[in-house]
Amino acid sequence: MTKITADDRILIKILRIEKQWGAMRMKSEFPNKNWSTASVNRLIKKVDNDGTTERRQGSGRPKSVRTQQNIDLVKELICSQEDVPHSHKSPREIEKETGIPRSSVRRIVKQDLQLKTYKRVIGQTLNENCKLKRLQRSRHLLERFPNERSTKSIWFTDEKTFTISTPVNSQNDRLYSTELKKRQVEESRLVREREHFSRNIMVSVGVSRLGKTSVVFVEPGAKVNSEYYCDHVLRRGLLPDIQAKCGRHNWTLQQDGAPSHTARKTINFLHQENITFIEPDMWPPNSPDLNPVDYAIWGALQEKVYRRRKFTTVDQLKLAIVEEWRKLSQRFIDRSINEWRQRLEKVVENQGGHIEHDV
Repeated sequence: MTKITADDRILIKILRIEKQWGAMRMKSEFPNKNWSTASVNRLIKKVDNDGTTERRQGSGRPKSVRTQQNIDLVKELICSQEDVPHSHKSPREIEKETGIPRSSVRRIVKQDLQLKTYKRVIGQTLNENCKLKRLQRSRHLLERFPNERSTKSIWFTDEKTFTISTPVNSQNDRLYSTELKKRQVEESRLVREREHFSRNIMVSVGVSRLGKTSVVFVEPGAKVNSEYYCDHVLRRGLLPDIQAKCGRHNWTLQQDGAPSHTARKTINFLHQENITFIEPDMWPPNSPDLNPVDYAIWGALQEKVYRRRKFTTVDQLKLAIVEEWRKLSQRFIDRSINEWRQRLEKVVENQGGHIEHDV
């Protein structure tokens, strides 16, 4: 049966008062409405008794838990104090502390307090000196790359470690069972095993609006110092791909503040190879939120690599990374890079502070 709308209620009221029609007559005259006979009769009774189809204020089951006292108590416990961030309690903790059922806590939060929930984001620790450098260097980069067109030639690079074990968000890692007690659930279903030290592989990539490099794998056990980074990651890895895609066009290399990137030997190598790059003292410190590879590309690649896959060897993991990297669309890369200047502007607007909550 179709739900009776507010307009339907007005129509039923008029038909009852002016024409004294009953439920069957109304349904026969308006068959497309598909009203329930019981619902129409209930509204007719209200019209006859009260002259209205609206619910009487205060009718229904009285509140037994959502009293003003409990509402004030939940508000105090669920919101962080202004001078003590992260001091709030979860609905589960409030239930344990006050005895108010968790379902009632949630209704109080949503209906009475009308609070909204936001997922907490992870950000780097930023002291005042770091904020100042982020502010100054973001301004410099905005001047150096004044528009979207000027960012076309930047190659953003980064490294990430992938593990054989699938990364797990424990908050969403749940199962449903007909068993009434947790101990009755089969161990194989309930326990997710993980290695204490999962085998892994370090990956390096570069992206720009001109394309993307091939995946460069760091050899297992290799110490990624300046010598290894220059010879294996740059000279034999990223640079040939970048130069092939750029041809004779000028381009700029971006690196973060990793020791192997900022070492004097690395800087000398880049100068010797006549490579234009963003100098270490010009790249904002502690700023993965300003590198498209960090704030967008890695997350998308990781999701695709581990989706419906389990790995037992590093070689299997490597094949999956290469396959999914090949499939990663240039359109997605372009969208990620197009955010870069906007993020720099946000850093300036926030005086070098966090921007995760704004983007």
